[in-house]
Amino acid sequence: MTDYIVAIDLGTSHITGIVGEKNTDGTFSIIACETVDPVSCIRRGIIYNRDNTATHVSSLLRRLESHLKGNFIDKVYIGIGGQSLHTVDHIEVKDIADGAAVTKEDIDVLKDQCEKYKPDLLDVLDVAPPVYYLDGRRDTNPVGVPCKRFEAHYKLVVGRSSIRRDITKSIKELARKELAGIIVSPLALADAMLSREEKELGCALVDFGAGVTTVSVYKDGNLLHMSVIPLGGNLITRDIISLQLTEAEAEKLKKEHGSAVLHKADEGEIIRVDMEGADREIEVNDLNAVIEGRAKEIIENVYARINEVTELKSLGSGIVLAGCAAELKNLPELLKEKCKIKVRPSAIRGGLVRGSGDMLGNPLYMLAVSLMLKGVEPCVSRPFTEHVASKGPETDAPETGDTGTSRSGNSGTQRSEGGTDNIKRPKGKGLKEKIKDLFGED
Repeated sequence: MTDYIVAIDLGTSHITGIVGEKNTDGTFSIIACETVDPVSCIRRGIIYNRDNTATHVSSLLRRLESHLKGNFIDKVYIGIGGQSLHTVDHIEVKDIADGAAVTKEDIDVLKDQCEKYKPDLLDVLDVAPPVYYLDGRRDTNPVGVPCKRFEAHYKLVVGRSSIRRDITKSIKELARKELAGIIVSPLALADAMLSREEKELGCALVDFGAGVTTVSVYKDGNLLHMSVIPLGGNLITRDIISLQLTEAEAEKLKKEHGSAVLHKADEGEIIRVDMEGADREIEVNDLNAVIEGRAKEIIENVYARINEVTELKSLGSGIVLAGCAAELKNLPELLKEKCKIKVRPSAIRGGLVRGSGDMLGNPLYMLAVSLMLKGVEPCVSRPFTEHVASKGPETDAPETGDTGTSRSGNSGTQRSEGGTDNIKRPKGKGLKEKIKDLFGED
């Protein structure tokens, strides 16, 4: 059976699901990718309405299953994000006997101590690889080095406890899909986009989404800081609505004519908007004055978050700009002007995914692809049909069940609404009993 990984990005403006085939060389081939509109059930990167989220995810998974030739999606990886995500510093210390060297067991002891740490009112969602210090000196490979005081400096990624609880309730209990894992989205995105050299030289990954903007800073190969700004592209759209436009028209104008920077050349240019009841005329500079004001506010916040933890000029690899809202015209130029360092658009690193064309540079899919790349546990299974189940003499006849709603696309195999197979697995004898029947007790 082919190893398929299924991952879902719960975005504010779209929910994206992806199925990837894991190749023998460690790369992935994308089998299917689908998106649905979350219709406000995801707000600022977190689940707002559990029931509606479960409904949209179930619909998305049915569409993905239609590409899998009758195979079923049993479990999924879910990306976790939201405005409460941030990093906190945590240090674990161990005294080493005089004259002795650090061992692998010492590292494991500190790791176990770190995993037992529970911050007040927050969940530890992930732990970035630690930085080690021996008698105050940094060391990337401490095993075998003698010292008296051994320290491990951890970056814990934490968030509100409700984030994990809402995902479990919505996906596992309501959509009835097992969770293969919950992955911190900004960490997955950074691993998929930033090279080892970029992390070593220093780099800030800015994910400019619809609901929030996430800033992740790397230095000397390690995660230095992560925080979430509760401002995103949707806020720009709401500002444009103040020009007496509907939300749909405001979003359309932002994408087609919007710019993060005002240009004198646009003075006097008019946009004609076809609206039910009465057409409108809007000056391009009136539109972009609204956009520029909010874009500058968001960039000021990005600048402040990075500047809190390191000097911007020390980031040798500059800023990498990701997210669907980062498609706003002239946004990279505005960010570069403020931060005085180079800014480049994001893309999945080469050599990770085979032949997916423009998908690897499309912000709509990049986070889902990044989550898929972190998957290790197969998520898709081939069902037992009545024909296969009744073939062998050692199996009992399969039980029958009520017919449910078709959820496997072209195959026509039936499943119930809750996601449970109505095709019953045969109650055959165990392996030990089968061997006894064939060869006797000996």
